[in-house]
Amino acid sequence: MSDHEWVQGLLREELRGRTAYGAPQLDVPVRLNTNENSYPLPDEVVRAVSRAITGEIADLNRYPDRDAVKLRADLAAYCGHGLTAEQLWAANGSNEIQQQLFQAFAGPGRVALGFGPAYSMHPLLAAGTATTWVDGGRGDDFGLTAEHAVAQVRRHRPALTLLCSPNNPTGTALDFSIIEAVLAETEGLVLIDEAYAEFRRPGTPSALELLDKHPRLVVSRTMSKAFAFAGARVGYLAAHPAIVEAVQLVRLPYHLSALTQAAARAALAHADVLLGTVEAIKAERDRIVSELRLGGWAVADSDANFVLFGRFDDQQAAWRTLLDQGVLVRDVGLPGWLRVTAGTHAETTAFLNAMKELQA
Repeated sequence: MSDHEWVQGLLREELRGRTAYGAPQLDVPVRLNTNENSYPLPDEVVRAVSRAITGEIADLNRYPDRDAVKLRADLAAYCGHGLTAEQLWAANGSNEIQQQLFQAFAGPGRVALGFGPAYSMHPLLAAGTATTWVDGGRGDDFGLTAEHAVAQVRRHRPALTLLCSPNNPTGTALDFSIIEAVLAETEGLVLIDEAYAEFRRPGTPSALELLDKHPRLVVSRTMSKAFAFAGARVGYLAAHPAIVEAVQLVRLPYHLSALTQAAARAALAHADVLLGTVEAIKAERDRIVSELRLGGWAVADSDANFVLFGRFDDQQAAWRTLLDQGVLVRDVGLPGWLRVTAGTHAETTAFLNAMKELQA
């Protein structure tokens, strides 16, 4: 028996045969596969973060603020909508935020409901917490209707319903009517994953607007994308204070380091500077959508910093053709489709030039 086989034998049954989440990390000239912000931190933000971290180093013999109160207050101020620190919670990326929600409100004997194709980490979080995962599916156009969503909630009675807006990998945002219909039907929590909210098109609202009316609603976000802070690993949720309090039952002691808290607060203090790249990224996203459609490709509408495009007879071969030209995009496992991150103008140009090797 190989080492792999005996380890698999000891592993929990629902985890056997699975592969760890992750996109290829390849050293190529143009990396547009993980929805990162392609713009580095501006110099003034680098200096501010450096000062903030330096200010914490002498006290690293002490544990950090376990409840990250100051950071939560700063996040509340950034989010607006009258939110307070008691309604915010922060962790190491929105993945940990969502894991804590699964730990606290899902688990053995409970159902989590999503609507795929959506964020591929959600079913892995369900597996990791022994939660029954149900994929409610979407239409052929990747759309989701209130009628379909409500029917799935009624059928499966989930403890946790997950809705992505904008959705990953399609980039589409949800109409409030869908969110409110689900909230009216469910007896559990509804999580709106807004990792890409800052990139939404004008007129597309945020679910943060609904929090004061719906105590079962949770909105999760990240600083990885719009804030160009992926390496710092900072995510957060906004919810009713009772939900925030409940999540703290499952968080690890001192889960958010003093360095992380200091860096995040410095970044939030420079939000206007950091978010200055958002409009540039949105312009490149819209450029990708427009030029691919002119080239005869099918492209999903996007309110995010990425674009889903196709249709390919063999998306794996198309992925390889682009990679051979030094452009790394994401094969998300949807037959006939690939996803590309909107990067800098030069990166977008390289991608569009590489696409000329493929025939629509």
